[in-house]
Amino acid sequence: MSFTFDARDLVAALKAAAEPTRLRILKLLSAGELNVKDLTLILGQSQPRISRHLKLLHEAGLIDRFREGSWVFFYVADGTRGGELVRRILDTADLTDTALVRDEERAAVVKRERERAAQTFFEAHAADWDRIRALHVAEADVEAAIVEMLGSGPFDLLVDLGTGTGRILELFGDRYVHGLGIDLNQSMLAYARSKLSHAGLEKAQVRHGDLYNLSIEDGAATAIVMHQVLHFLSDPARAIREASRVMAAGGKLLIVDFAPHTLEELRERFAHERLGFSTQQIEDWMRAARLIPGTARTLSPSADGTDGKLTVSIWIAEKGAAATSNRAQATAQRKLERAE
Repeated sequence: MSFTFDARDLVAALKAAAEPTRLRILKLLSAGELNVKDLTLILGQSQPRISRHLKLLHEAGLIDRFREGSWVFFYVADGTRGGELVRRILDTADLTDTALVRDEERAAVVKRERERAAQTFFEAHAADWDRIRALHVAEADVEAAIVEMLGSGPFDLLVDLGTGTGRILELFGDRYVHGLGIDLNQSMLAYARSKLSHAGLEKAQVRHGDLYNLSIEDGAATAIVMHQVLHFLSDPARAIREASRVMAAGGKLLIVDFAPHTLEELRERFAHERLGFSTQQIEDWMRAARLIPGTARTLSPSADGTDGKLTVSIWIAEKGAAATSNRAQATAQRKLERAE
C-alpha cells in the first residue's frame, strides 16, 4: 500500500522526527510495542522527557498508542500513512549508527527481562498451571468451543505454541497425524512429556523453542493453536507473524486469550504482559501476517453463571494460497542471494 502526503502534514511530521532522541524512539517502536517505562530504561532518559517526545510523535501522526490498564503502549502501525512515512525515514537512516545499535541491544535486554519474569513464574507453577487457567470461565466450555472452531481435521501437523502442560495436544489427540508442542520453559516441557506419555500419545512431541523463531520449515503446519500465551509475550504481533510463516496454505491458526480487562494484579501475581486483547487488535495482527480472520467467539462469565471471572475470546484465521506463494518466492529469493 502506498500513500501520498499533504505538504503541510509532511512538514509537520518531518519536524517531529527531526530530533535525535525521537528518531531513536521511532526506530525502537518500528520493531515492536513499548511503554514509557521500557523507553526510559532503553534510552536512559527521564520519564517526563520521554513522555514529551512520545506526545510530539503521536500528535504528528507518526506513532499510535493504546491503553491497557495503567500502561500505555506505543507503536508504529503497519498499513497507515504515518507508519509508511516512518519506514521511509528509517530506510534512509544509517542503522549501523552506534546509538541505534546500542538501543536495539538494550531493547532486547528489556524484553528478555520481562519474559524471564514470566519464565520464573512458570517454573514455580508448572504443576499448577491447569488450575491457574481456571481464572476464566469454565475450562470445559472453552475446550468445547476450541474443538468446534478448529474442526475435525485430520491435521498432518498440529503445532501448539506455548504448549505449557500439553493440554491442547491431549485435546486434539485423535485429530492429527503428528503433534508438536513448543515452549521455552524446561519445567513445563518435563511436565507435558509426563502427561502425554501417561495418555499414550506417542505421536505427540514437545520441544524447547522460541515462539519468535520457530525451528519449523515454512508451510509445514496445517493447524496452529496459541492457547492463553499471547498475554505473556512482549511482542504478540511478531509471534503471530512467525506462526503464519510455518503455516501451510489452507492451514488454520486458532488463538485463545482474554478479552480486555482491568485486573492489574495479574501483572504482579501472574507475570501477564497484556491485560487482554480486543478482536480488532488480534484481527489486525492476523491480516498483517497475511492471514484471513474468521468469525471470533466470546465466552463471557455470565454464560456459565459465574462472577468475578474473565471473559475469554477465541479467534481463528486461515492461510491463503497467495500468502503462501509469496512466502515461498521470498524464501527462494533468499536462497538464491545466499548462493550468489
